[in-house]
Amino acid sequence: MAARSKARKRALDLLFEADQRGLNAQNLLAERLSGKFEGPSPNEYTIEIVEGVVGRWGEINDLLSTYSQGWTIERMPGVDRAILRIGAWEVVWNDAVPDAVAISEAVALAKSLSTDDSPSFVNGLLARLSEVKPTLV
Repeated sequence: MAARSKARKRALDLLFEADQRGLNAQNLLAERLSGKFEGPSPNEYTIEIVEGVVGRWGEINDLLSTYSQGWTIERMPGVDRAILRIGAWEVVWNDAVPDAVAISEAVALAKSLSTDDSPSFVNGLLARLSEVKPTLV
């Protein structure tokens, strides 16, 4: 697995854990970086993803709510929410990652970690964000 793919997976784990435990993801990240946590320390790109998602939290949630037809954020499986937040941040705000790569990586995470329907849902929603991106930024 490539370094950025691993970083995305670690960011997903962190965002999912924060969501499930009702914690602020930025605070959880700080805890992981403190050295008191037993486990791998987040790498630079994991930190960039989590900080990027947290920094755009409201905007990301608004986009996901607007473009996910028939689904509220609360109704989405927790892992899908985390995948979509990462994917939305990469597609809309991270110019260093091509949209197709961000979408492909998000779909791969959904295939390996979520429901059978999740990969197509993630692909469709992130592809739509990529299409409307020029009107968003």
